[in-house]
Amino acid sequence: MAYGKNIDRIFYGGDYNPEQWPQEVWEEDIRFMKKAHINLVTLNTFSWAALQPSEDSYCFEKLDKIMDFVRKSGLKVCMATSTGAHPAWMAKRHPDILRTDINGIKRKFGGRHNSCPNSPTYRKYAAKLAGKLAKRYKDYENIVAWHVSNELGGECYCENCEQAFRKWLKRRFGTVEEMNRVFYTTFWGHTFYDWDEVVLPNLQSEHFLVDGEDRTMFQGISLEYRRFMSESILECFRLEYQEIKKEMPDIPVTTNLMGFYKPLDYQKWAEDMDFISWDSYPEPGDTPAETALQHDLMRGIKKQESFVLMEQTPSVTNWQSYNRLKRPGDMRLFSYQAAAHGADAIQFFQIRRSIGACEKFHGAVIDHAGRDDTRVFREVEQLGRELEQLGDVFLEGRTPAEMAILFDWDNWWALEYSAGPSIRMKYLDAVRDYYTAAYEFNVPVDIIGTEDEFDFYKVIIAPLLYMTKPGVDKRIRKFVKDGGIFVTTYFSGIVDEHDLVIQGGYPGKLRDILGIWVEENDALSEGEENSFVYKGNRYPAGLLCDLMHPEGAEVLSAYEKDFYQGMPVITKNRLGRGCAYYVGTRSNSEFYYKFMEDIFTEAKITEIMVTSKGVEAAIRVTDGREVLFLLNYNKESERITLNDDYRDLLDGKEYQTGNSIEIGGRGVYVLLKQERK
Repeated sequence: MAYGKNIDRIFYGGDYNPEQWPQEVWEEDIRFMKKAHINLVTLNTFSWAALQPSEDSYCFEKLDKIMDFVRKSGLKVCMATSTGAHPAWMAKRHPDILRTDINGIKRKFGGRHNSCPNSPTYRKYAAKLAGKLAKRYKDYENIVAWHVSNELGGECYCENCEQAFRKWLKRRFGTVEEMNRVFYTTFWGHTFYDWDEVVLPNLQSEHFLVDGEDRTMFQGISLEYRRFMSESILECFRLEYQEIKKEMPDIPVTTNLMGFYKPLDYQKWAEDMDFISWDSYPEPGDTPAETALQHDLMRGIKKQESFVLMEQTPSVTNWQSYNRLKRPGDMRLFSYQAAAHGADAIQFFQIRRSIGACEKFHGAVIDHAGRDDTRVFREVEQLGRELEQLGDVFLEGRTPAEMAILFDWDNWWALEYSAGPSIRMKYLDAVRDYYTAAYEFNVPVDIIGTEDEFDFYKVIIAPLLYMTKPGVDKRIRKFVKDGGIFVTTYFSGIVDEHDLVIQGGYPGKLRDILGIWVEENDALSEGEENSFVYKGNRYPAGLLCDLMHPEGAEVLSAYEKDFYQGMPVITKNRLGRGCAYYVGTRSNSEFYYKFMEDIFTEAKITEIMVTSKGVEAAIRVTDGREVLFLLNYNKESERITLNDDYRDLLDGKEYQTGNSIEIGGRGVYVLLKQERK
């Protein structure tokens, strides 16, 4: 379990910043937190400047008071290391700590996340502070986890990074000749003869902007820099992690991730984290399916383990153009959605609202009014009471998924660096197309990486699998031959792990699995469409149209227009005991819904429960206990017929198979499946 063993209820709380307030306010904060059934706070998130006023002096007196006060109040602590923002004096005395932007401009002190991950100064002092904190507070039994830095991310293009990148390349490729090969430097006469001739790729060298989009002239170099920078920032995490573990080896360590955050390869990061935590801040207009997809990604990066919802707003954000309030019931509804998809803790940013700087209008449990009768506080209190009542019934519960979506950061980076065929081609769009269709059927989905096990699933979908890494085609081939159903899409199987085109025709190493050969790719402009008929209904073909030839595959649908009218658009190839589908264009939600319905029927995958549109059914299974979450995202009530015997865990009412229940608008049911007598 993320926050330790023998936990009898879900942890509930959030970021608490008592250092921003006089001590007399702390007592009032505790009263609020106890009333709201809060049992955990994250402390010390941005205190580096206060803790270390100069090179070799440290000041822990105020933090000592805070830690003692919180311990006496009976609260558990997720202890942060404060390294998310370095002190001003450090930037003044050691300018190597400051980041350089992609345009080559060196930052001054300000903001946060402004530290170069390859700065010797940053690495030295960040690790040293983490070690001092762990040593000082190791006997505090209420520390249940450690939180390194905060929302790590960002990229740097300074001289330190350039030198470190050259060393990275030498370790990776061994010889300059091999580096030239994988970067394809014979193009445009870019051949290198020595390591120190390599410059990092930015807007001063290989990068350029197209309609505001970051593009590159040498994808191999830029892809490798993405890998290098993700690993550089991860190494900073590791340094702090190691210092903490020297003093507190049994306490788990994490850092808060950010869902589909492009700069960092979280699948690799997960290997070094004791548990996954992340901050969920949906954009206005995001659908419940899009939020669920991010939860499932976070659950999936550590082999389908549970995670911690480290941050969400109880009411409103502060950084969006229009910061819309969460409507009554939304906070509760989306908190339970997180729990339904694997969250073992529900936390907020923040406990008390700041009075200055950029987050003064970000939502909080305790508002500027300082009252316990606000709408937001009443909702936080209600949820806290319910979570306390639920105890540990779903903690560490797994999601029993028979379908997986293959997702890979390297593929994401390489695809969207590609110079063609379309700037509109986005990896996440393709992933959402298939995930949303499964979500609407209430079919659980695991998000897996290229190195994860395939054998657990009946269906694996790999949207826009542009990059085929070594050995992946063999594992897909075995999966299909053993009886699995594999689905991939347009512009797949194109390049290897270095972004070099795989010769012999698209889709490269997937060609025999799919039973097709793709000759050309037609990129359609926005608003331009072809069309095709599938199972008697006409659907649009947009974005990209693959012009393919069957090589043993059955043609299920063909294009209706243009010079490639009659050429296949959807194919199915049988291989061994399974089959592989290729969908050679992007269509609309109606198509994906129908197509996935057919895939589920063929794979004998059944939905958790049939529900009205806008009502989600999700389950978690723990030690034989199956907990069903029913979540109504509609404004109006919906009536659902139950397919088994259940007991309502919030009001104790029992239901039998065939009973119907009414879920109010924005309403939630948490039901425990009963053994039939």
